[in-house]
Formats: sequence, structure tokens, C-alpha cells
Amino acid sequence: MADSPLLTREGVEQVQAALADMRLHGWLLFEFHGQNPIAASMVGLGWNTRRSFTLVPDRGDPVALIHAIEGSSWRHWPWRKRVYSSWREMESALADLVRGRPRLAIETSPGSAIPYLDRVPGGMMELLRAVGVDPVSSGDLVSLFHSRWTAAQLATHRRSAAVTARVAREAFERAAAAVEAGEPTTEGALSDWIRARLEAGGLAEEVDCIVAIGPRAADPHYAPVGQGEPIRRGDLLLIDLWGKPAAEDIPADQTWMGYLGARLPRRTRRIWEAVRDARDAAVEFLRERTAAGDEVCGYEVDDVCRQLIRKRGYGRHFVHRTGHSIDVDLHGSGPNIDNLETRDTRLLLPGVGFSIEPGIYIPDDIGVRSEVDVHLGEDGPEVTTPDPQEEVFLLLAARG
Repeated sequence: MADSPLLTREGVEQVQAALADMRLHGWLLFEFHGQNPIAASMVGLGWNTRRSFTLVPDRGDPVALIHAIEGSSWRHWPWRKRVYSSWREMESALADLVRGRPRLAIETSPGSAIPYLDRVPGGMMELLRAVGVDPVSSGDLVSLFHSRWTAAQLATHRRSAAVTARVAREAFERAAAAVEAGEPTTEGALSDWIRARLEAGGLAEEVDCIVAIGPRAADPHYAPVGQGEPIRRGDLLLIDLWGKPAAEDIPADQTWMGYLGARLPRRTRRIWEAVRDARDAAVEFLRERTAAGDEVCGYEVDDVCRQLIRKRGYGRHFVHRTGHSIDVDLHGSGPNIDNLETRDTRLLLPGVGFSIEPGIYIPDDIGVRSEVDVHLGEDGPEVTTPDPQEEVFLLLAARG
């Protein structure tokens, strides 16, 4: 709650400066029963069972319109509150609240093109238009004031990234040792071990992983049934793992590849090199654009990554976006690196973070992914994943 921007005069003034730049009359934050976690975070709202509207005007103090039974949920709110009880009172008070301020930022996405931003139900949008609101997507405001990392969050994320990378390497070593001992582990058993190791390393929130061999890794969100497949000599092994220390922190999210053998098959190497080179091309594009002082959007980075994989002949097997926003949520509300699932035209603003994770998935055959996390600082992109993987790890010595 203490980090909620709208609870301080300084935070309100920063929002109002951004509203002025965008020529908006205000930001209207609607929340009901957890439908809009962006609004809840911005105003520091926890338990909430009735509709609330918070207006941050371009000038003057914020005002919250709340239900009569929600006083306890709003006792932290330092600005004015208006109270309603009946739906008639709510609609009348809402019309008064927005009168003379038609251009309001709202968590909406035309055509629901960006689901992580489209938080206000269609019926409520009808009501808002009926009382005179001309809604404008709040996308860049969300990036600036909800999804941007603080310096403390960046520092904690770097530590989480180091833990995550270390556990990944240890997991590959464990799988290899089990094969050498003649007692192969399984996808499920190794997943359990990874989760326990992440937690032992201090990552207590949003901890999980994907462990998949060969054809199973061709399903990007694979989850084994029971213990899953045994991990044997000759298997290509994908490990995707993530977590963070506490609710207010930024998760680390990484994917690594290992081969249970001494020499990577030629075809597997070609697929890996396409994925790795696409990952690096996306990061380099970000570096070049930011160094030139140019704006860049998520969809543009996706295009660069996807074009390289397409040129290598695997375009139809890259079936998901290049990357997702990362804020306090693993899949955050900021801009995604996406021109496939959606056309994310939101700007990549300084302070936001996201994954870069191209993958090639050939059904019933092979799946390869490389994932790093990126924080976009004032001086350009920082890959926070330690020592991004250049080659698939070769986990077993040659026989004979």
C-alpha cells in the first residue's frame, strides 16, 4: 500500500504531469471484486466487494466514489471520498464526477486487443460513455505508474535472477548425475526438486517451473501427468523456471536448454542457433533504437525476432509472442513484446521489464526455447539474466 502512487501528493502530481503531456482530462480507475488489479494497486485497495471509481483529474485532488459499506477498505485514502448506496445514486454521482472531463484514461483496449490492459467490463464501458466519457486507453500510464520497476525492485530482481540461473544449472547437473548412476530421474521429480531449491534460495512467491524432454517440449506450456517422462541419455531437456522473494518484488523468469550427451545433433544445433540468434537480434535492436534516442514499441521487437526465425525456415513453428511484460506479476500489465497474438503498440518506456523468449516448436518432435529477462533503463536495455546461454549445455561425457 505504501508504494501506491496515488496516496501521496508527489505521486498525484507525477500522474497529473503525464496527463498534461497526453492532453487528457484525467485518469478514471474502476475496480470491482478484483477485476482491475491495476486500479487496486494504484489506490492501495485490498478487500473490495462493491464498485468503486477513482478520478485523478488533470488539476486538483483525486476523488474516490465508493459504496457505503466499503468505508474500512478506504480508510487509508487521503483524499476526498463520495459515498453512494443505490445504483441510482452511483450513476448520478458518476455523472457529476466526470462532468466537464470527457477525455479520461481507462483500463481498456479497443477490440480487447491487449487482454492484460482490458480490465473494465463492456457493460461498465457503456455506462461510462452514457455519462459523457470519451475513453482513452491508459496503456502508457500503466507502464509509467504501475509496471515500471523501482530501483529497489531492480536490485532484488537481479538477486533472484542469479538464484534462478544457479538452480537451473544445478538441475541439469542433477539430471545428468542420475543418468550416469543408471537411475534416471523424471520430469515430475526434477520439477519438484527445482521448486524446492528455488524456495531454499529465498524465492517464496510465484515459484514454479516447466521441465520437458524432446517432443514434450514442443508444447510451450507443457505439464507432465504424474511423474512425466524419464530423462535419459540422448534427451534434449528444456527447463523454464521462475520466482521472486515477496509479493512486491519482480519475478525472474528464465529458460535454459541441455542435452544428455556429449555432442549435439546437427539438426538440433541448427534449431538452437536460430532461437539464440533471434533472442540476441531482439536485444541488439533494442540497444540500437534506445542509443539513437528513438521510441520503440513491443510489436517492433517481436517483428525483428520473428523475422530471423522465419528466414531460418522455422517461422510457422514460432507460435507465441516473443516476450511478456514483467512487473509484480510474472505476466504483467505493461507492454508485451508481441506482434503475433496481439499488436502491442504501447511504447517501451524507461523502467519497464519484459522477457525475450523466442522458441521453435515442431509438434511430436522437438521444442527449443531461450528466455532472458530485460529491464529497460534510462541508458538502454539490461539483460538481467546472468551469462545468457550461447550453446546448449552438453551434460554427459562421450562413451568409450
